Amino acid sequence: MHPKPTEHEHPGNSEYVRIGVILAIITAIEVAIFYIPALTPVMLPLLLILSAAKFALVAMYYMHLKFDSRLYTWLFCGGMMIAGALLLAFLGLFGKYVG
Repeated sequence: MHPKPTEHEHPGNSEYVRIGVILAIITAIEVAIFYIPALTPVMLPLLLILSAAKFALVAMYYMHLKFDSRLYTWLFCGGMMIAGALLLAFLGLFGKYVG
C-alpha cells in the first residue's frame, strides 16, 4: 500500500533510536550543568534552552508534528516559547533570576 500524495513517509526505527540517543545526550548535558559550579550563574537559561530543544524534538518526531501541517508545529512550539519568555519575565520581575 503506497502513501497518498498528501501523506509523508514516517521515519523508520533507526530514526527514532537516533532521536532517542540525542534526547539522552541532551539530558546528560542538563545533569552535568547542574553539577558544574562555574555554570551556576547561567544555569537557568541553559536548562531552559536545552529543555525547549528536547520539547521540540519530542513534539516534532514522536508526536509526528514534523509530518503534519506546519501550523501545528508553530502553534505547539510557539506556545512553548511564549511560556518560557513569561517564566523569565516573572523571574526577573520578582528578582529570583537577577542576583
